[in-house]
Amino acid sequence: MQVLFYIFFMAYKKHVGCPFTYALEIFGDKWSLIVLRDLIIFGKRTYKEFAGSGECIATNILADRLTNLEQNGMITKKVDPKNRRSFVYSPTKKGVDLLPMFFELVRWSGKYDSISKVPEKYMRHPKTTMKKLQKEIEKRFSSEWQ
Repeated sequence: MQVLFYIFFMAYKKHVGCPFTYALEIFGDKWSLIVLRDLIIFGKRTYKEFAGSGECIATNILADRLTNLEQNGMITKKVDPKNRRSFVYSPTKKGVDLLPMFFELVRWSGKYDSISKVPEKYMRHPKTTMKKLQKEIEKRFSSEWQ
């Protein structure tokens, strides 16, 4: 009986106070992080731009990840003023606050993956380079955070 209660309880409770569980529920698959990377780092804003990424994400997966990221407050979705039939995505402050983690993943990959292309300045001067880049990115999107 206790096992059934636990299974029932866990099915409705998203996470149990573990910070890793919370984070992984939001972006615990490679596609969510790639969508966030494309939006925050590379400035992609539309569904078509995300779909054109080199990783070749399936359209149903892309739609699901965009919905999940929006529901979790990582991105916003607005009607594109240039094309009223499509949408433009923007990162929220919550999404941009992931930049330090992104930078550390890049540095870690540069250190351990021989084919990852990481500019030397990110490897030699990580703190100053990353802080400068983070400020530039925050400035780019801050006008959209109200």
